[in-house]
Amino acid sequence: MLHSRIEGEGKPLIIIHGFLGMSDNWKSLATQFAAQGFQTHALDLRNHGKSFHSEDFSYEVMVEDVKQYCSFHQLTAIDVLGHSMGGKVAMLLATTYPELVSKLIVADIGPKYYPPHHQTILAGLNAIDFTKNPSRSQVEEELSKYIRDFGTRQFLLKSLYWKTPEQLAFRFNLNVFNKKIETIGTALPFENTFSKLTLFLRGDKSDYITDADFETILHHFPSSRIETVKNAGHWLHAENPVDFYDFVIHFLKKNQ
Repeated sequence: MLHSRIEGEGKPLIIIHGFLGMSDNWKSLATQFAAQGFQTHALDLRNHGKSFHSEDFSYEVMVEDVKQYCSFHQLTAIDVLGHSMGGKVAMLLATTYPELVSKLIVADIGPKYYPPHHQTILAGLNAIDFTKNPSRSQVEEELSKYIRDFGTRQFLLKSLYWKTPEQLAFRFNLNVFNKKIETIGTALPFENTFSKLTLFLRGDKSDYITDADFETILHHFPSSRIETVKNAGHWLHAENPVDFYDFVIHFLKKNQ
């Protein structure tokens, strides 16, 4: 069963993080949504956070994990919010099990194929030799040789934990990601559609969703609308959480 952070009472809202992320990344926003009458379930996907590790890693198995999670917790008529890779999981979930999903929110990812583009990040992560018992600051120093952006490094360092009293490790399953990085960019199958209300949010400084992608989005999600979060890149929920929250809560509350 997937690990999760559950907060609040009311309509279930499933929150699905992106690649190399975890539920903790959504702690503040989940609390805000819970205060508005939602029971928030911030998940750790397989091979991420505190959830189990597995050699099986595809959007299909991640969707089944979420479906089983909902069955276990007896969740129906859920709203789903997914960012990046989590957005792809959310799209496939909604188009595979439309009876389960009431509303869908996809943050800064489209249904199209994305070529591998995490090579530099993976190189930095693979450069860490935990057998030498590096400190947290030494891990960050090594990562900085590959990843210049401070925010990205801090995001990755959130997955550091003490595997033993002497040795740090990453919570995510780096070995599987090295083997199956192509999985992350997989396109939503052409025939998959979801006719219920859908919101796509993109950062104005991000190129993950371009105007040229609108036609494909509307093919899969004919009842969708696309909004742009100002002053935000790919991590739009972290870079402009105020506007991100406003877009999401307005969409969730409308015609409830």
